Amino acid sequence: MKIISLLNELERIIQESTNLPLSSKILVNPEQILEIIQEILQSLPDDMKEAQWVKEERKKILIEAQKDAERVLGDAESKIREMVDENQITQSAYLEAEEIRKRAEDISKEIRQSTNEYADNVLKKMQFDLKSLMEQIENNRKELRGK
Repeated sequence: MKIISLLNELERIIQESTNLPLSSKILVNPEQILEIIQEILQSLPDDMKEAQWVKEERKKILIEAQKDAERVLGDAESKIREMVDENQITQSAYLEAEEIRKRAEDISKEIRQSTNEYADNVLKKMQFDLKSLMEQIENNRKELRGK
């Protein structure tokens, strides 16, 4: 992530800055610091786009899983109708179709659950990164103000 490298650059600048005698304050080039902060602010929308992409991908995966489940259910229902027409194997057809339907529902549930977990993990990491970034920016701003 570009933001992390920019924050590392800010940290390096602060660590390498000259200390004022008898004080915990440092001398920094404000233009250099402001330029890096500006780059961070410009990079934030990219992170937001990435979060939006994850959300859209999750939605696409869920839609695809639903279509697959509906297709499998449709196949199961067709199989049920075909087998019901044959009197001798009606019971067998019903049981097999129920198994297929149950498997389709289980697969659909697993896919939805996995997709939700993946999206949640990505968003959680992104939230952590952004929170950390905001804390670092706030600390750097305080440092610049001498607080």
